[in-house]
Amino acid sequence: MMRTVRLLPALLLGPVLLTACGSERADEADPAELASRARALGIAPELVYATDAPGHSLAQQSVGVYGGDGFSATYVSQQKGTQVQLTVDRGTMTAATCGKTSGAEPSATPVTCARDGDAWYRSSGQWAEYAVPKKDFVIRVGGTNVPRDVLREASDHLHRPSADELDTLLPSAPAGGEPVERGDLPPVGDGAPDNDVDAGG
Repeated sequence: MMRTVRLLPALLLGPVLLTACGSERADEADPAELASRARALGIAPELVYATDAPGHSLAQQSVGVYGGDGFSATYVSQQKGTQVQLTVDRGTMTAATCGKTSGAEPSATPVTCARDGDAWYRSSGQWAEYAVPKKDFVIRVGGTNVPRDVLREASDHLHRPSADELDTLLPSAPAGGEPVERGDLPPVGDGAPDNDVDAGG
């Protein structure tokens, strides 16, 4: 069952925004350290990515699991009130499926799809995204009322996190190697809705 990540209100993120652009990145993060931190959160290490979205900064508390073992992070512009959501999840996207895959925001407008370099540019109503197919997974950067050039640049700057970025993206794994408990899952059952009804329906 797909568990999507809600976008965060921009006004609540001010104190914890982390600059996403304008600074030099060090070498790529140590793979073993990245894997340890990602797996502790239930995220597949190979699905952890970062980006530079012009005018937007990473909201640290937005980082988390997407879907089964995917990755999600939101970059926010306080000045414009827009949000760029980065999601990485298993699957693929082709010319045959691009327009049939639903967008992140509900819309009565059909999804339009156009090839743009190595990516697909997809839009529906005020929402748009760039989807970048990789081997066995797809990276998406999108948002509502976000200019296309911002999304294009964010898709161009997708990269594996540096050592410095890893500290802001993923917390250190807990001692003993115990996984971090996901707060979006109930303590019992499979997470499906409770369909019990009172007597009489």
